[in-house]
Amino acid sequence: MELKNYETVFIVTPVLSDAQIKDTVVKFENFLKEKGAEIINVENWGLRKLAYPIQHKTTGFYSLVEFKATPDTIAAFETEFRRDETVLRFLTTAMDKHAVAYAEKRRAGKFNKKENKEEAK
Repeated sequence: MELKNYETVFIVTPVLSDAQIKDTVVKFENFLKEKGAEIINVENWGLRKLAYPIQHKTTGFYSLVEFKATPDTIAAFETEFRRDETVLRFLTTAMDKHAVAYAEKRRAGKFNKKENKEEAK
């Protein structure tokens, strides 16, 4: 089966320590690797304010994982999120060629506003 590009953003409860949050992210990375997925990029966006309270919490630790996997891996991956009570929310999206190109540019830092303004002059 062909590997497709996916991106998952998940929010972890803010009551955990930094070490516990890192362990949670590593746990999901390892789960993907066990299922044969290829991890492209992992970003920790840190503690952010939520748009609305979730489980009486107003902040959460955001993480993004970009990976290539088979579609049946996604169902198992999302089940793993539902089983983990430290995860407040998650969203997995399939990436088309435009989203993949955008993600590559974002990782390369091509969207730094100061540099782009200087190049435009």
